[in-house]
Amino acid sequence: MKKEQVLLAIKKESEHIENRMKADLAELQPTIDGFLAEVLEYGLFNGGKRIRPFLVVMCSKLCGGNGDLVYSLACAFEYLHAATLFHDDIIDDSDTRRGCPTVCRRFGVSAAILAGDFLHAYAMSTVGRLSGDGGLKVFCEATTGMVDGEFVQLRNSRNYTLSELDYYDAIKGKTGLLISAACEIGAMYGGGNDRQVSALRCYGENLGCAFQIVDDLLDYQGDSKKTGKGVGNDFIEGKMTLPLIIAMKRAGKDDRSHLLSLLSDKKERKDRVVEVCSLIDKYNGFELARLKAGEAVDTACGALSIFHDSSFAREKRLLEELAFFVLTRER
Repeated sequence: MKKEQVLLAIKKESEHIENRMKADLAELQPTIDGFLAEVLEYGLFNGGKRIRPFLVVMCSKLCGGNGDLVYSLACAFEYLHAATLFHDDIIDDSDTRRGCPTVCRRFGVSAAILAGDFLHAYAMSTVGRLSGDGGLKVFCEATTGMVDGEFVQLRNSRNYTLSELDYYDAIKGKTGLLISAACEIGAMYGGGNDRQVSALRCYGENLGCAFQIVDDLLDYQGDSKKTGKGVGNDFIEGKMTLPLIIAMKRAGKDDRSHLLSLLSDKKERKDRVVEVCSLIDKYNGFELARLKAGEAVDTACGALSIFHDSSFAREKRLLEELAFFVLTRER
C-alpha cells in the first residue's frame, strides 16, 4: 500500500470521525451554554490528525468488530486529547497551536480550563456507556497516568541531566498511554481475545513512543509553517527531549558545560537555538533519536504479526503503514 493510499484512507476515516463529532456538538448545543459551545467548536475543529480515534476504529475492525457506533467511541479519544491540549497550552503559556491562537489566548484561561474539564467528563461518559466497566477502567488508568506523567515532567523541568530512562517514563504518560488505550479499548470493543488485546496495546505503546520522539525532532528540525510552532520551542522552555539528552550524554566536557550554562539562562535559551541545534547535530542527537523512533516502530509492527486472518488484511496493513508514516511526518 502506497503512502498516498494510506493518507487517503486516514483522511476518509478522519472525515467520518469529524462528522460524528459535529453531530455530537449539534446534539449537545441545546443543553450547554452558548459560550461553551463556541469554545468547543473552535478547539475541536481547528485541524488535527485524528490519529487516536483512527486507531480505535482500525483496532476494533482488526479484531472483527463492525457497526457504526465504534465512531462514537473513537470520538471520545479525540475529546480527551483536545482537553489535554487546552490545558497544556495554559501550562506552557503557548500562543499558537496549528498556526492559530490557542484556546486560552482566544477565549481566556478560565474558559480553556472549563472546556477541557467538560470534554474530559464527556469522554469518560461516552467510553463508559459504549465499552462498559472494562473499557472505562483502561481509559481512567490512561488518564491518571497522563497526569502523573505531567508531574514527572514538571519535577524534571529543571533537571538538565535526565537519562533516557527518565525521558521514556515521562513520554509513556504524556503520549503513550492515551495511544495505547485507544488501541486496547478498540480491540476490546471489537471482541478481541486476550492475546489480540495485549498485542494491540503493545503496538499502541510503541507507536506512542515513536510519535513523541518524532514530535521532539520536529520541534528542532521541522518547518514552522507546517508544524504551526516555532523552531526550538522545547529548548526555549527548558525541556529535555531525546535529541538533547543524547547530545548531552555524548558531548565532550566543554560542550556539555556550555549546554548546561545555556539551559540555565532563559534569555540565552531563546537567543541560541541555532547554536544548540548545531551541537545536537555534532553529537548525532538527531540521527540517534530517529533510530530510536525507528526501533519503536519495528516493535509496534512486530506486535501485529499475530493477526493472520486475510479478511482483515487491510486494517493490519493500515496500522503498519501508519506506524511508518509517523517516522516521516512533517507536522
